[in-house]
Amino acid sequence: MEKTPALREKRRLDNLEQMIPYLFALGCARTWMTLTFAAPWAGLAVPFDPHVLFDYLYAGFGIAATLLARSLAPLHRHPWAKPGAAGAMLAASLCIIAVPAAPEAAGALAVGAAVFGSFGFCTVLLMYNEAMVPLSLIRIALYSATSRFIAVPLAYLCQGLSGDRFAVVLVLLPLVAVGSLALAFRALPERETTPRAYPKFSFPVKPLAVLCIYAFAYGLRSAQLPAGAGVHSSLSTAIVMGGFFIVVYFFSDRFSVSALFRSPLLLMVCGLLLIPAEGILGTTAAGYLISMGMSLMSLLIALLFYDLSKRMGIAIIALTGVVRVNSLFTLWGGNVAELLGALGLAPTTQNIAITVAVVMLVLASTLMLLSEKDLASRWGIRFLETDNLAKESLRAETIAERCDAVSASCHLSPREDEICRLIAGGKTNQQIERELFIASGTLKAHIQHIYVKCGVHSRKELIALCGGE
Repeated sequence: MEKTPALREKRRLDNLEQMIPYLFALGCARTWMTLTFAAPWAGLAVPFDPHVLFDYLYAGFGIAATLLARSLAPLHRHPWAKPGAAGAMLAASLCIIAVPAAPEAAGALAVGAAVFGSFGFCTVLLMYNEAMVPLSLIRIALYSATSRFIAVPLAYLCQGLSGDRFAVVLVLLPLVAVGSLALAFRALPERETTPRAYPKFSFPVKPLAVLCIYAFAYGLRSAQLPAGAGVHSSLSTAIVMGGFFIVVYFFSDRFSVSALFRSPLLLMVCGLLLIPAEGILGTTAAGYLISMGMSLMSLLIALLFYDLSKRMGIAIIALTGVVRVNSLFTLWGGNVAELLGALGLAPTTQNIAITVAVVMLVLASTLMLLSEKDLASRWGIRFLETDNLAKESLRAETIAERCDAVSASCHLSPREDEICRLIAGGKTNQQIERELFIASGTLKAHIQHIYVKCGVHSRKELIALCGGE
């Protein structure tokens, strides 16, 4: 069969309007978190910082999701997941709204807000990961960047509200986030949202370690960040996510992904080296660069885990749940900075010591990530080997579209459809057996049935029929 020229003709992605549900799902959730916990609780009589408790609980729920992933995945299929997430975020909003009216119960309300808020926010993000993983990697990259970008203007618009208007926003944002998630799942094919076998795998600890080192480095300077800098819905986030979108959308066919992974290192190191300077080009620029490096690295590590989930069939929440622990390293970095300040060291000496130590850590961790062959051989992560992200992603979308047509016209069963897609994607019989937990004889029988239904006589002909190579 003659191969379709669609892949050669398409230079960039089309149908970007499909990102709208994803955009508002993550954008509204991040805006809600910024308004409730990332922004300081100024003027509220709370005996502790609710954001610290929120971060510890948020990391705890993420770790629990990873440990229980075999029972939870896919999370969005549980009848309690969406209403539970929305209800928990609404409960946290109500606790925050009630604090000014009941200052004597401010401590209890703050604890309730942190508990409910961390559970709801973590659950929404995990379901968002599940909604994203069926997409091609270039769409995941673009949708993620745009969703983080849109949270910035939303947060700036909402931070100027007060009283009843602010309360209405805190109630509406969780509802819009979860409602947008429901729309995103509804737009996915049924085969992409059904439970699958849970393969055995070893967790890729090195990418997580790199992210935690960056988070610790960011935490060391978090107390000195200028206005507009930060990893939440801030101006620095908008700048780096906007730049990332432009680079990936317009120039993804002109650079290797490994080159993209060096950019957070450049941003972070330049930011640290600028700390001793004074004025706008010194501390201000340093704060923005450090924040941008951290935000970009968190996005890139997420893409590594998406790649692993797509290639190996691993539930995405088993990978991204434990990533929430990076928030603790940010806290601990801030604690170390406070401890050094309490030792009475001169500010210049302290800055030099921290800068040297952090530059060495960040440099070593990034080089470890980029040079580690275990990412592919041990964990199946081949994202760093991608030379043309647009081409590979468009090829994957073309294969998916052709498989849809073949499955429908040849009346493949759900299991045959699944096997056909894996073969078209280049998986070997051994890889398919491991991923689907089926015996060799069973797989061969399915393949023979697929050949008969599709009117082909070999694996090569089936791959060509499905648009593969």
